[in-house]
Amino acid sequence: MPKSVAIVTGAAGDIGRAIAARLGDGHDIVLLADINGEAAKKTALDLGGTERFLAISCDVTDAASVAAMAEAAASVGTVRTLVNNAGAARAVSLHDTTHDIWRMDNALNLEAAFLCFRAVEEMLKESRGSVVNIASVNGMNVFGHPAYSAAKAGLLHLTRLIAVEYGKFGIRANAVAPATVRTQAWEARAAANAQVFEEAKRWYPLQRIVEPKDVAEAVHFLASPAAGAISGICLPVDCGLTAGQAEVARTFSQSIHY
Repeated sequence: MPKSVAIVTGAAGDIGRAIAARLGDGHDIVLLADINGEAAKKTALDLGGTERFLAISCDVTDAASVAAMAEAAASVGTVRTLVNNAGAARAVSLHDTTHDIWRMDNALNLEAAFLCFRAVEEMLKESRGSVVNIASVNGMNVFGHPAYSAAKAGLLHLTRLIAVEYGKFGIRANAVAPATVRTQAWEARAAANAQVFEEAKRWYPLQRIVEPKDVAEAVHFLASPAAGAISGICLPVDCGLTAGQAEVARTFSQSIHY
């Protein structure tokens, strides 16, 4: 039998690295794709070397680059899991969003997932595999970063499109929607404002920020046989953010129990 392969895009970042590490359990090979090829190589080495963790430089917004990534995956096995994790946000408000920002954010956060899926769909059919798209709570509610948020909302619908049309091939598609994740970007904010985490956690019912490993565990579950009957859903990993805010409930109810 061919070796089972998991592809993780944006794998050199904190969330991508955590996902790749977790998917090492249950897959023969994990292909770490990132636009920064050198960073991907370092991550692969850190995770255990180049026998099971392979690195490739890939611009997921470029069809030719994505096709080369798919060929690299096919050369070592059959893709069983595709994790569309690569993403970034630019302008924080609609007022500050230019046409170029709108197009770039949509290309990276939505169109790239489409390109990656189409590039490996035949292998996913063969393996009756799984797609996990890393969306965001921004695709569910308004939290700023409009172009990014609109793209993530589109990504949630793309997830359902794949689930419905490709379910007959045994392919499952699901999304994970993280809230604020404690990554290097947030550490930089903490350096500028030591109270940033204390200020942020007031909005989260669990009173903490999401860690990369939290996202990785959700991805691992959705990609695993344990989720064999789950397809087309969005799983928020948000410390309760989208359930509601205790602070708002306390104001409206005037109850000390919130």
